[in-house]
Amino acid sequence: MLTLELPPQKTQTAFNLRRWAELLADHEWASVEGRIETDRHGHVIMSPPPAPSHGSFQLEIGALLRELLPNGRVLTECPISTADGVKAADVARASAECMKKLGQQVCFPHAPEICVEVISPGNTRAEIQEKMALYFDAGAVEVWLCERSGVMKFFRPGPQPMRSPKLCPPFPRQIRLN
Repeated sequence: MLTLELPPQKTQTAFNLRRWAELLADHEWASVEGRIETDRHGHVIMSPPPAPSHGSFQLEIGALLRELLPNGRVLTECPISTADGVKAADVARASAECMKKLGQQVCFPHAPEICVEVISPGNTRAEIQEKMALYFDAGAVEVWLCERSGVMKFFRPGPQPMRSPKLCPPFPRQIRLN
């Protein structure tokens, strides 16, 4: 087993915010289609644009969150500083207090309360587990997963999903696309 010693969270966050600001200021990146994230060293990680259903699930989840939790903001492709660089949650829900703390920063120095990942065919279980751990480490209260079938799984730190989310109990357990 390999153990990595990561820099202190405060140091990594400062680096992530600087690097993300550099990327946003570079006009070359503005024309790149697909998802852009970074690793903890600031290297760019690119993914191709997802299938249309991926975006449809993002939109539907975001609309439901906005309707069910109106006091806050719902974001897609939400940049979050983590111990392993800047990761983009497919959907995130941030309270008004969380948005106030964000201020003028270019990415969230701490994860919003709810982070949602829509599973793509290329995602591995290990990759999703790692991303969930990074979101929790960055301060997420809940991480939700949307399977390709639309089935939702809700997590707080720990391996077992919850029956329903504590932060939004009426959220459906399955998203249906028309």
